[in-house]
Amino acid sequence: MTGDRGAGDPAQPPRRVDRAGIVIAALLAALAAVLVFDARGLQSTTMYGMGPEAMPVVVAIGLALLAIGNFVDALRGNLPARESTDPVPVVLILVGLALLIAIIGFGGGFILATSALFVTTSAAFGRRAILMDSIIALVMSILIYLAFDRLLTLSLPTGPLERLL
Repeated sequence: MTGDRGAGDPAQPPRRVDRAGIVIAALLAALAAVLVFDARGLQSTTMYGMGPEAMPVVVAIGLALLAIGNFVDALRGNLPARESTDPVPVVLILVGLALLIAIIGFGGGFILATSALFVTTSAAFGRRAILMDSIIALVMSILIYLAFDRLLTLSLPTGPLERLL
C-alpha cells in the first residue's frame, strides 16, 4: 500500500486529543447557552414576526456550531498547533475591550472607544505603527459612525467627537 497513511505508518505520529480545544469548545457552548437563556428574558414587542430575541439566538446557534466543530476536531487531534503561549496579545485585546467599555461608560462615545479597541487589537497582532493605526482607527470609526447614524438612523453612544459631527 504505497501512499497510504494508515495507523501503522511510522512516518505519521498518532494524533492526540487536544485538551485545550475541548475546553474552548466547552466555553463556546457555555456562551451559546448564556445567550439563549438571556434572550428568553427579552420582552417581545412585536405581535408577529421576529422580535429582539431573534438575533441572540442566531448568534448562539453560530457559536454552538463552532463549539461542535471545535470539539470534533479536538477529539481527532486536527486542530492546528499553537504558535506560542505568549499572553501579551490576549492581554492587549482584553485591555482594548476594557477601554471600550470604560470610554463608553464615561461618555467618551463610539468613535474614541472603537478607535482604542482597534489600536490595541492591531498591536496584539504585532503591528507597531501606533500613530498610523490611530489615524486609521479614527477615520474608520468616523465613517462607521456616520453610516450608522446618518444612513441607517441607528443611534450609537455619543461623546465629544460625535457631537461635532
